[in-house]
Amino acid sequence: MTPRPAHRRRPEARPDEILDAALTVFSTKGFAAARVEDIARQAGLSKGAVYLYFPSKEAMLNGLVEQSAGQLAKAAEQLVAMGAPQNAETALRSLLRMLFTAMGDPDINAAPRLVFAEAGRFPEIAAHYRSQVLDVARRALRALLAAGVESGTFRDVDADAFMRATAGPGIAHMALTSIFGFPADRLTDPAEMADALADILLNGLKPRANAP
Repeated sequence: MTPRPAHRRRPEARPDEILDAALTVFSTKGFAAARVEDIARQAGLSKGAVYLYFPSKEAMLNGLVEQSAGQLAKAAEQLVAMGAPQNAETALRSLLRMLFTAMGDPDINAAPRLVFAEAGRFPEIAAHYRSQVLDVARRALRALLAAGVESGTFRDVDADAFMRATAGPGIAHMALTSIFGFPADRLTDPAEMADALADILLNGLKPRANAP
């Protein structure tokens, strides 16, 4: 009887397998202490096979960023492009819901957390995160603000301040829930938290004239 050929991974699946292994090793050992040999072992590949797809562990972390936070930033840009011209307020609320839901997901926030931890020692990683995530998000939020101002929905405010006020709480949500284990308050659902934040952003903290 002719023996069955040994199971082989599909080549197109290997980059994702390597990135999964890299995330496990980075999360366990820390980025600085992780070695390519460790990642190869975790992926069940030779070190040489890993280098066929990624020239360094920095490239692997960059790949993880593009796979998670980078895709989120692009999705945010698409949401704004489609929704803001029709209704800027609805687009803002949808964007915040997307942000809070994603940043509370360990599969998405793992790479950003690694970048935040290591960016001070690896400026090239910080630069890549900025170009793939922050610059895209900034562009999307500027477009959202401009659409809202043009329609009369928003007043004209500083664009960078608007970006920080909108995106910053998502980062804080990630840190409080994923790093510090902050106990949940009554707004346990990310969508509810996003709606509460949208209300504060849109209406401010001062009492409303028609409040009882």
